[in-house]
Amino acid sequence: MKARTKRATVSAVFVVALIISVALAYAKSSSYAPVVITEDFQSVMKRMTAAKPEIMKRQMDLLHERYDLSDNPARGVTMSRGKPVQQGVRAKLPHGMTWQKLAEMTPDEIRTRGLFPKGFMPLPHPNHREGGMVFPQFVIDEIKKLEGRDLTRFDLDFDLPDHFLPEFPAAIYLTTRPDLGDVSQGKVVTINNYYELFNGLLNPKQLEGLRLLVTPFPQQQFNQTEDRRSEKPSRGVTCFDCHSNGHTAAPTHLVGDIRPQQFRHRLDTPPLRGVNIQRLFGSQRALKTIEDFTEFEQRAAYFDGDPVIATKKGVNILERGSQVHFMAEFQALLDFPPALKLDIFGRLDPDRATKAELRGQDVFFTKAKCAACHTPPYYTDNLMHNLKTERFYEPQMINGRYASADGPIKNFPLRGIKDSPPYLHDGRLLTLEDTVEFFNLILETKLTEQEKKDLVEFLRAL
Repeated sequence: MKARTKRATVSAVFVVALIISVALAYAKSSSYAPVVITEDFQSVMKRMTAAKPEIMKRQMDLLHERYDLSDNPARGVTMSRGKPVQQGVRAKLPHGMTWQKLAEMTPDEIRTRGLFPKGFMPLPHPNHREGGMVFPQFVIDEIKKLEGRDLTRFDLDFDLPDHFLPEFPAAIYLTTRPDLGDVSQGKVVTINNYYELFNGLLNPKQLEGLRLLVTPFPQQQFNQTEDRRSEKPSRGVTCFDCHSNGHTAAPTHLVGDIRPQQFRHRLDTPPLRGVNIQRLFGSQRALKTIEDFTEFEQRAAYFDGDPVIATKKGVNILERGSQVHFMAEFQALLDFPPALKLDIFGRLDPDRATKAELRGQDVFFTKAKCAACHTPPYYTDNLMHNLKTERFYEPQMINGRYASADGPIKNFPLRGIKDSPPYLHDGRLLTLEDTVEFFNLILETKLTEQEKKDLVEFLRAL
């Protein structure tokens, strides 16, 4: 009894100390980034380059602690252009626990006993204290080859293994020309080839919008000032560096609308496919139009939501009536990949679907409660939802990220979902199996093992 009381006291003291440290950090923090850099650039680069190995080791240790990162593709399941889809639950369970046993417990029990899987906790940025855009190496290599523009950061690397990321280059489907199928020709669309690929397929406004989407503009980490994270002065980044081919290559960033730094959420870049049917943009900003989102990104999100720094580094002020409109008009053409097993209402055609997919569809619309938010035909309700995941764990610091609450998150469409791993707004769920286990726990639906397998089969068919 005394030992239990002592452990509880130590735990309480730890929580209080953590809260105090966060409060102190908040009290000392500023809404603004430093404008005048007093340390010379070469010194900054030398210092950050030297610190990089330890920073990346800390992040990779966290990932290995949380997940099974092995390459284990599902047999016969691929993305639109053939990249294998990873299978299996990758989040690791606490010692001696099973998913079924965990699902039988209440949120209070899971929180009190510290049993919430670490892979379901908020995922920090590779270096959360620093933040900023970080690109997978395959994106860096291709852009450098095609444009001579280098997206390498001297201070850190992307963290998730390539096999958990979307295929690259991604297929491009147009709502205006579904007869053409994938119009990418297997190429990454850049400023050097957009005209030859799309002249004759788009009208002049759409073509100009695409040109702007593949034009580099200054950004927080990639610019011409001494306050950058590229070795040489950089022309910047393009919209399509993150939203590759109008889809996503899953680069990461931090949301710009939360302060102080430790409360900012990691951002997994979502696809632009299907924005024509969406009415909310930004995972948490609830911007109401694609025009709002396009303008906001380059004015604010490119610079961590800091207009003072944006002015210093060369913000690109888009003209709303023409440039923003043109960019939005092209984005509205980006379609979901074909789903040959779905009818016009977004339901499975019984003559084309497998028995497992049909069973999964039934689970989706009944016991799993998925359809409460993800309504067909595009499987979104265009609303924000708060999952209140914090019911399952105590607030804690994770590699510089203070995990306390996610808040309301945009409900993204599920059409074409197998093409856009990882999942959830911060990419903490590596596979669809992880996603099903996560929501089975969060929604307390108590699905059987067979129901979970069938649900994954249905999601792959969307």
